[in-house]
Amino acid sequence: MSVAGIMETTQYLTFKLEDEVFALDISKVREVLDFATVTKVPRTPEFMRGVINLRGSVVPVVDMRLKFGMSKTEKTVNTCIIIVEISIEGESAILGALADSVQEVIDLEPAQIEPPPRIGTKLKTEFIRGMGKRNDQFVILLDIDKIFSADELSVIQDIEHEPAETTA
Repeated sequence: MSVAGIMETTQYLTFKLEDEVFALDISKVREVLDFATVTKVPRTPEFMRGVINLRGSVVPVVDMRLKFGMSKTEKTVNTCIIIVEISIEGESAILGALADSVQEVIDLEPAQIEPPPRIGTKLKTEFIRGMGKRNDQFVILLDIDKIFSADELSVIQDIEHEPAETTA
């Protein structure tokens, strides 16, 4: 959905990566979990931190800082996993997005949202829905469905469909 398609006040969950504030449409967020032990999966991209067991389901966890070219997320008291529902070729999938901290849920009206910056053709910004303006500060509004490439999503789908290990 483009900024032009945002016609009504929308709620966003804001979170921090380093010093920047990002936001996800609240309709995509299932829940927020404290940082848990993540099981590393061999031969996955570096930003794939591994998987967690969420009530019997295998949920891939992505380090959003690594995905955006920042340093690896270090565990702190505020580190959390935002459980989101993404759309992959018409199918929904559950994904954990690792963030430094969750801030709050905010309401943004269409007048508070600017289009994403156009920075030449080399920098891909299609995953940015817009720039929200709040208290003289920008909030980067993400389109979680467009952050990952088709190849990256196929890795996530493969992991999601593996059976959860149970200890006997």
